[in-house]
Amino acid sequence: MNHVLFYIGGWPGACVSLTWRTHGTRIHYGKKASRRRQCDALAMSCWEALGPATSGVVVPGEVVKSKNKGSSQQLAGISFFGTETQENKSLESRLSEDDGEEESDEEQASGKRNRTEVGEPVKADRKKKKGAKRKSEDTETEKSEGEGIQWMSSQDTAKDPKMESKDKLSLKRLKQLHQEKVNRIRHQNRINVHGTDIPDPVSTFEELQKEYDLDPRIIQNIQAAGFETPTPIQMQAIPLMMHKREILACAPTGSGKTMAFCLPLLAHLRQPLNKGFRALIISPTRELATQTHREMLKLSEGVGFRVHMINKGVEAVKKYGPKSAKKFDILVTTPNRLIYLLNQDPPAINLSSVEWLVVDESDKLFEDGKSGFREQLATIFLACSSPKNRRVLFSATFATDVEQWCKLNLDNLVSVNIGPRNSAADTVEQQLLFVGAENGKLLAMRNLIKQGFLPPVLVFVQSIDRARELFHELVYEGINVDVIHADRTQQQRDNVVSSFRSGKIWVLICTALLARGIDFKGINLVVNYDFPTTAVEYIHRIGRTGRAGHKGKAITFFTEDDKPLLRSIATVIKKAGCPVPDYMIGLKKIKRKLKRQLATKPPRRSTIRTTPRMLFEKNLGKGKRKKRKAPAKEAEASEVISNS
Repeated sequence: MNHVLFYIGGWPGACVSLTWRTHGTRIHYGKKASRRRQCDALAMSCWEALGPATSGVVVPGEVVKSKNKGSSQQLAGISFFGTETQENKSLESRLSEDDGEEESDEEQASGKRNRTEVGEPVKADRKKKKGAKRKSEDTETEKSEGEGIQWMSSQDTAKDPKMESKDKLSLKRLKQLHQEKVNRIRHQNRINVHGTDIPDPVSTFEELQKEYDLDPRIIQNIQAAGFETPTPIQMQAIPLMMHKREILACAPTGSGKTMAFCLPLLAHLRQPLNKGFRALIISPTRELATQTHREMLKLSEGVGFRVHMINKGVEAVKKYGPKSAKKFDILVTTPNRLIYLLNQDPPAINLSSVEWLVVDESDKLFEDGKSGFREQLATIFLACSSPKNRRVLFSATFATDVEQWCKLNLDNLVSVNIGPRNSAADTVEQQLLFVGAENGKLLAMRNLIKQGFLPPVLVFVQSIDRARELFHELVYEGINVDVIHADRTQQQRDNVVSSFRSGKIWVLICTALLARGIDFKGINLVVNYDFPTTAVEYIHRIGRTGRAGHKGKAITFFTEDDKPLLRSIATVIKKAGCPVPDYMIGLKKIKRKLKRQLATKPPRRSTIRTTPRMLFEKNLGKGKRKKRKAPAKEAEASEVISNS
């Protein structure tokens, strides 16, 4: 038994079910059958066109599926809206005869009903049986709907709104779960990010390579350098730079900031090109620039990038001038050397092709006055005139004036902070030691040497004169000690740094010159011989130890004169989890004006010496007398020569 179900949209007789049996044809109409003949003609024409072996749904509209190739041609003759053909007329004539017979049967039945009322229960039973048969036939037609040719309206193809809402909910849930995972990673690594459209942090270097298609040789160089997993600042800063975002990054000392900006630079430049410098890295000191240059060479080994550093201004004019072949890619330098080249007529260096400008230790470079480089930075920023230029600023400490400048001048800024702002590394054991007066510092230093210490050791003082004085006192203690400051020549400074790295020097006395960014492997102790004038300076000083996850120790001497500055340093120590006496935290804050004065002009301190003052003054008096006698002798000699 086969079925064909016709749906005629908008007709009073909405549904026509045609059931073919071996004993004949039966047509069932809907509740209303006012257009009986039109429905009958349509049903019979469709049945003859499709054949007795098919079943389906016919809707005036578009054809969705067709098994028979010639079915479309067969259905061409079907009249859906009353246009009569010869075949339709013959069908209608046949159906009209059947209708006449049915009408006569109904009249006879009505006549019998008038005559007798006894047969009414029997008729009711027959109607019930016919209704049950119709229901079974309708269910059979519904089962066979998916087998044959189907014509469906465009409304039927639309998705269920409930299913769409479920899909939306599932997508929202997936996004929510992913964001929860990202937030968990950031919370575990103390990553604080502020900005829009921030990419997800990466947990491994392999993930970084897959997502951003890094050169496999760079990954090999990272593994050869001993880096296994990215540090927190690398996890977030590298994806941001890979998306060409301008960032202000602040992370503790020894947290891997150098590689956080070197790796994206190499990834973006891809390969060496003869277009001039395409990346520029600025550092406040030559020692830090040398260190960055060395790290960049390690990471780019085997890739072929030309990484340069300005050593001497005269040589650089010839090397990077307008007549050069521009066979260089990356430049690492200090601001003053670069300004010297830019001020030449014509400029001895062209920065119009720079795509990345990195400012390392940005808070130091943005300082105003003699110790800062704010004016030099402005000149350098103007020289980097490429529209593709992106600016990135890194530092271990946070400065509000730097953040304000970045918000005004950088495009779509993203700020990244690791841990609390202006906090010391938690890998450093910090201690405050009261020594009474200035003379007590030298005694405390000698006690440390007698008790035994594990070199290498860095000792910080506030001025070049005090560095010399302390060196002359410790040189007789039987330890390998040396001093480094800005008054020494570049060759002397390089020799001292290399000797300290190789272990020939155990104790290195230095000024704030080495407090910024310089990375000495395995420094075990930092001694603040002179109390730092600001919390930022303190953080950078003690940051020379406890680097790359290693443990370190920092001891800070303080006297009665250092009481105004004690509260700020004690607060930093307490934030790092080290014990601090409660009275230090309870000290009054100093006024801003006094704080600025102390930052620019440290307090005067007495000279470092163990020789009694009387003997020192006597020796000084003898020296003056000798100097007075010497000119008299020279005058006598000149008179003798003239007379002769």
